[in-house]
Amino acid sequence: MHMTQNAMDGGMILRLFTVQVKEGRADELLAKFATTSADVVQHEPGNTGYFYGKGISQDDGTVIFASLWEDMEAVKQRFGENWRESFIPEGYDQLFHDYSVSHIQLNSGWHIQFED
Repeated sequence: MHMTQNAMDGGMILRLFTVQVKEGRADELLAKFATTSADVVQHEPGNTGYFYGKGISQDDGTVIFASLWEDMEAVKQRFGENWRESFIPEGYDQLFHDYSVSHIQLNSGWHIQFED
């Protein structure tokens, strides 16, 4: 897979959910990301993918779930009028103590290349 974007055309949107997990709960939350969170975004109109992971070393209490969207309209269509807020599925809040959601416009300067 190879993706490149250089044009200043508004670009894709990265929706980034960042959490500070409770001690020893990171792997449990990642398992939920692989199923429940994936189900929230995959196959939705305008979603072009997602990924998740956890911090290392001094950031080992940080876990992220990121989804990629064609544009802001696709994000709003999926999450509705509360698109600026985190969508927290049932049971997630027992695994972390702080969270945020950010929307990043990927309008230039990114390049992703994965080996097939």
